[in-house]
Amino acid sequence: MKIHRLDKMLVLVWLGIAVCFITGCAAEQGTSAKQEAEDYLHAKTKDMQRWRQMRFGMFVHWGPVSLKGTEIGWSRGGKRPGSGGGTGSIPVEIYDNLYKRFNPIKFDADEWIQLAKDSGMKYFVFTTKHHDGFSMFDSKLTDYKITNSPFKRDVVKELADACHRKGIKLGFYYSQPDWYHPDFLTDDHDRYIKFLHGQLRELLSNYGTVDIMWFDGLGGRKHPEWWDSENMFKLIRSLQPDIIINNRGGLAGDHDTPEQKIGNFQNDRPWETCMTIGRQWAWKPNDDIKSLKQCLQTLVRTAGGDGNFLFNVGPMPDGRIEPGQADTLRGMGQWLKKYGQSIYGTRGGPFKPGKWGASTYRGKKIYVHVLNWKDDSIVLPAIDKKIVKSSVLTGGKADVEQTDQGIKISIPKEHHKDIDTIVILKLNGRGDDIAPVDVEE
Repeated sequence: MKIHRLDKMLVLVWLGIAVCFITGCAAEQGTSAKQEAEDYLHAKTKDMQRWRQMRFGMFVHWGPVSLKGTEIGWSRGGKRPGSGGGTGSIPVEIYDNLYKRFNPIKFDADEWIQLAKDSGMKYFVFTTKHHDGFSMFDSKLTDYKITNSPFKRDVVKELADACHRKGIKLGFYYSQPDWYHPDFLTDDHDRYIKFLHGQLRELLSNYGTVDIMWFDGLGGRKHPEWWDSENMFKLIRSLQPDIIINNRGGLAGDHDTPEQKIGNFQNDRPWETCMTIGRQWAWKPNDDIKSLKQCLQTLVRTAGGDGNFLFNVGPMPDGRIEPGQADTLRGMGQWLKKYGQSIYGTRGGPFKPGKWGASTYRGKKIYVHVLNWKDDSIVLPAIDKKIVKSSVLTGGKADVEQTDQGIKISIPKEHHKDIDTIVILKLNGRGDDIAPVDVEE
């Protein structure tokens, strides 16, 4: 069949279009593949928003070391690779055999998670393995684990199931440093990486939905090669696509983790203060427990700095959370039932935290948390929004004067609350349109 010149031109045009389409698709696929390859570094925006809105979670450090009442991991004798040196007070041969006597017969996962709910906590993070290398789950990759103790039960499974039943978001703490494993930071460290990734695969495959991966890399926080972090992150996201990962896994992760202190005001990157209710992460007999006022004001200041609060308890050797600690946590929950609207789902600011207190906002409402009064009034900086209404969430009445120089809030002394006096300022615009500002004290 003969093809005329015009037909040939049409064929060439269509071939050109086809080539452009194919190469364009290939380029688009390349961009898509690149985007997909980069996504493992960051959590989805919706998952970070959900986590931020929860604001308050329970952290639990627990293991056979509770039999001694000393610090988990750090009280173990022997070398501490990747930590900068030092050693613990309990000889290795004693510490590493504590699990043979560990039988916490009063452990009840539902009681723990119900306590978290009663305390107003929205998520739960448990130590599946600390630096001492002991696995609190039924790992197939080691014999040094809870199911080889007299207790025999998989603690992680019971806690995961309880979280899923009760609607609490689940997080796993996992220490990459492992002072028990013979290959850790040795010439055979590649074998340890295989073990590390294998245990993560178990944790993220066998326990249902996991919302949070909480690493604790010590000296390896800035050494992604110690953990093969890029492949580790890819593995995690492939198994749990909606998970968030903290900043201690060798890469930046999704949020910062100031420890045993309230983080600075920071609203451009998520953060979470982790802190103990006493002085020790693991259970300590007669520990110095924070008062209800200290606990709640820490939560308020953290939220006011735009951070989350992960609050730690260390259960006793029999599996119970110490009654006094539990009562304090329930006290937090009772306060949050009344005033939680000023914490959950808010952002920090626009008035930055200080000795005076803190502020949070949601939509057109600013919640002013006055924690320390000098007299019957407090003066806040001027803002470019008009206050159209005010009220006192904690009871009483406030006199609010707004000028170009600032905002003066006056409340009679009899309506000052020892823990937190909360004033609601309703604006004619959104709080997120106001630049954060320091308060002079």
